[in-house]
Amino acid sequence: MIKYVYDFSEGSSDMKALLGGKGANLAQMVKEGLAVPPGFTVTTEACLRYLEEGREFVQSLWIDVETALERLERQTGRTFGSGPEPLLVSVRSGAPISMPGMMDTILNLGLNDDTRSALAEMVGDDRFAWDSYRRFIQMFGNVVKGVPSERFESILEEVRRNKGVAFDHQLDAEALASLVKRYLSLYEEVTGETFPSDPWIQLREAVEAVFDSWNTARAKTYRKIHGIDDSMGTAVNVVAMVYGNLGGDSGTGVCFSRNPADGEKKLYGEFLVNAQGEDVVAGIRTPQPIGELAKVMPDIFEELKATADRLEVRFKDMQDVEFTVERGKLYILQTRTGKRSAEAAVRIAVEMEKEGLIDRNEALGRISPEQVERLLHSQIDPNCVPEVISRGLPASPGAAVGRIVFDPDEAVAMAEKGESVVLVRPETTPDDIHGLYAAKGILTSRGGMTSHAAVVARGLGKPCVSGAEDISIDLEGGRLLTEDREFLKGDFITVDGSTGRVIAGEVPLSLPSISDELNTVLDWADEAADLQVWANGDTPEDAKRARSFGAKGIGLCRTEHMFMAEDRFPVMQRMVVAESLEERQEALDDLRAMQVEDFVGIFREMDGLPVIVRLLDPPLHEFLPKIPELDKRILEADSAGEDTSKLRKMKSRAESLREVNPMLGFRGCRLGIVYPEIYGMQIRAIFDAMSSLPDVDLKVEIMMPLVQTKGEMALLREMVESIASEYPQGSLSYLVGTMIELPRAALRAAELAEDAEFFSFGTNDLTQTCLGLSRDDVESKFMKEYVDKGIFPISPFHVLDRDGVGELMAIAFERGRKARPDISIGICGEHGGDPKSVAFCHSLGLNYVSCSPFRVPVARMAAGWAALGLIE
Repeated sequence: MIKYVYDFSEGSSDMKALLGGKGANLAQMVKEGLAVPPGFTVTTEACLRYLEEGREFVQSLWIDVETALERLERQTGRTFGSGPEPLLVSVRSGAPISMPGMMDTILNLGLNDDTRSALAEMVGDDRFAWDSYRRFIQMFGNVVKGVPSERFESILEEVRRNKGVAFDHQLDAEALASLVKRYLSLYEEVTGETFPSDPWIQLREAVEAVFDSWNTARAKTYRKIHGIDDSMGTAVNVVAMVYGNLGGDSGTGVCFSRNPADGEKKLYGEFLVNAQGEDVVAGIRTPQPIGELAKVMPDIFEELKATADRLEVRFKDMQDVEFTVERGKLYILQTRTGKRSAEAAVRIAVEMEKEGLIDRNEALGRISPEQVERLLHSQIDPNCVPEVISRGLPASPGAAVGRIVFDPDEAVAMAEKGESVVLVRPETTPDDIHGLYAAKGILTSRGGMTSHAAVVARGLGKPCVSGAEDISIDLEGGRLLTEDREFLKGDFITVDGSTGRVIAGEVPLSLPSISDELNTVLDWADEAADLQVWANGDTPEDAKRARSFGAKGIGLCRTEHMFMAEDRFPVMQRMVVAESLEERQEALDDLRAMQVEDFVGIFREMDGLPVIVRLLDPPLHEFLPKIPELDKRILEADSAGEDTSKLRKMKSRAESLREVNPMLGFRGCRLGIVYPEIYGMQIRAIFDAMSSLPDVDLKVEIMMPLVQTKGEMALLREMVESIASEYPQGSLSYLVGTMIELPRAALRAAELAEDAEFFSFGTNDLTQTCLGLSRDDVESKFMKEYVDKGIFPISPFHVLDRDGVGELMAIAFERGRKARPDISIGICGEHGGDPKSVAFCHSLGLNYVSCSPFRVPVARMAAGWAALGLIE
């Protein structure tokens, strides 16, 4: 026979699935000998049966409830519903996973006109009895019958006003008696029923109401946000009442065994004298800091502190404790694992490991990769109340304040003058990179979580809100328009890339720092992980930052980004528009010197660690202005009587390079094969830099993009070796490999591995080519609808598509390793910083993941979690 009701003395903390978190912990505290009011728990299984079968199930359950209540009467020496010493109970929810405030509680159940009088006589306080009665009517009416709390509060406020008092506890017995009569009339008016005077009916309806609260809209929303299983159900705890509103030697409060904001090992919380539990959170009275309890009730404070410490040791985590003091006696009503900030989570985990309370793996499990990410970016000060003018997608975390600029060139110019700017565009393109780099934050009205703006912003560590579709951006007029506001160039806004909010004006930010405790935790993650974390970095500054964040190498150095600087871009354009090999070679010689400078800086910063340099990948047309822009410039030059020959030459070249689908066109290794002088320049620049650093421990790897055939790989490898022969024999040590970013490359990995010494999955393009989806287009047009309809569980550009792209990766891994057992295999796409994608890479057995420098700590924690089986 299934047991549905357990006394507290029958349970323990390992029975949370059955008794709920609250009931299991209450049972454990009883075992520990703590002062817990007696009671019993109706199980989560009973809730699920009720939700399936309805009130008929409660009828069969009720005999067990009656029997348990009889035992509770014997324990307390009081009688439920009658007698000179009436037993009142609280009826409280308790899910297996804590859902604070989401479900329902009823206090003082068992009161009617007769038991109220008996209660007053028993405690010798008529006012207290009337106060308890009015609280019960309000809670029962709201929770069980849906009478709006505002209706009760409106009456209460009117009574306070008429009596000339500010707080409930200042109302006398006469006022409270009048209040009860008005509450009973309101109940009857709204429900059409007389308030139930039979405590057994009260209890039954209260239990059913708590069961029903599992499926309230707010509870469902909370579970969806936090990924809690809908099938758990809630237990119901029936507990003998203890009273904090019996006078100056009574009270109630909530405390944490450590500070949930910063993790300090110090009792933290609030309390009220002469109050019941809901008063602490209702906001009508201002609670006192828990430290003040040491002055008001010093013995109680010391007992509470000792109890909190004891609970922390027992449950091996920071505890959130509810307590009541009844006439000088402390009762513990609840303990649960306390919610905490990311900063506090790190500090608490590290200190508990040092104290020997938990081991290192347990400490790692207390800090999620998402919490690490929150620690690394500036955030909106939680104490401010911002004016939100729009909401978009939280594309890149952190917050930034700046003046609105609409043009990337203006962003650069203003930033050079020391201005903080937010670049506002309908969407961004690779041409905007200089503006993105100069801006403090980015806002786009189109695009998704992995749009160009989002991807680049994350790589740069810039806050970004993308896809804010309820704003209009007038580039010509220099205006940002909301439904009822207009913002002009130069006006201040704040973008919150952690939440997707766009905020009017300047708001204060809280600046993060990597604490010693966080560094300790990340080192633990590295020790646990089988997978190394490298970084994508294109400049010496990127390399330095990556190393400071704990990266074990550079997994992707994108050489095209080196050409975006203001002094280099014209030289790159000169190379692109060259009409002869000699003319192109002249520009390449200038570019070579620039690349050598960058490589020297990067290699020096990464002394002793590997650096993978990817040769030029984007199509050449991306380095030229768009044709409409050139037409405009030619027209303006003609009108001014200026020479337009260079502009016309550039337009002619742009037209010749125009492609219908450039992503699948003349780019990547195809450029290096058709124009070998371009790749030749880059390879020589790498070797020049290496030759100039005899005292640096170099681990250089040269990566060929967009390879898909053995012929391409063999030809490119031969090119590298031929150029290497120009240098003193034995002076260079390097590897040659390729990005796997096309389905054919994954399928023919065995052939490629004959010439490639390493693979690096470029999952951005591999996802696009595998799924036939253009990232920038689908994210802004239909991906959200696909996710909403369950076609994709989440955007495959945000979290790796394991069933499609992941299977190609598995095939490439298996075939590559079979052909070359020592081949190094990693990932350098944007997925390298996503925790779930990192876990998949761990499961494949990859050597490393590479991500933007700012996501390295997140990936390090994810790699540690994956090794410990905490994320799959």
